[in-house]
Amino acid sequence: MRISGDLPAKIPLFPLPGALLLPRARLPLQIFEPRYLAMLEDVLKTRERLIGMIQPRPGPDGSKRLSAIGCAGRVTQLSETDDGRYMITLTGISRFRLMREVSGFAPYPAGEVRWEGFERDRGPAEEDPGFDREAFLKLLRRYFEAEELSTDWDSMKEAGDEMLINSLAMLCPFDPEDKQALLEAPSLETRRETLVTLMEFAMRSGGEEVVQ
Repeated sequence: MRISGDLPAKIPLFPLPGALLLPRARLPLQIFEPRYLAMLEDVLKTRERLIGMIQPRPGPDGSKRLSAIGCAGRVTQLSETDDGRYMITLTGISRFRLMREVSGFAPYPAGEVRWEGFERDRGPAEEDPGFDREAFLKLLRRYFEAEELSTDWDSMKEAGDEMLINSLAMLCPFDPEDKQALLEAPSLETRRETLVTLMEFAMRSGGEEVVQ
């Protein structure tokens, strides 16, 4: 069964804490667990080659549950290492809403999903008309210094709004629940605002004064 622009109603799920995939962005992954090697083998037999990245979250009783919203990526690069691991790249296609987990004969999790409400994910890159790049990069530089992170600042300056904001959302070392908030942001503008809030909070927590 296929829905919403020929996307499948059931996809394999890869629960990975802190791993964030966003539409039109790329996420490198290393696959080595037997159940996920089996998942990859099955995925490569399908036309879409989709894997649903999703955050596990603790339930009230201490059990592990899956978040309501994830993002599906298409396997666009693959290479095998000498010791049997696979290095893959997922390219984000669309966010989805998990309706229910599906159990079956496969050793990996899968879910019935809905794509409605995320049509923008499958369109052109988003823009952020209110984006003050100069102020954002100034804050970003201070955050990177506080976290002892390094980057190619020339590439940062030249990147498009969506690529810059989404790449930082994926790469910055935020907690899984913060990554989920970035994923669920309804627009690029709100994702950028969430990103700014998280960076400011991290610097305050580290004892640095944030100057507006």
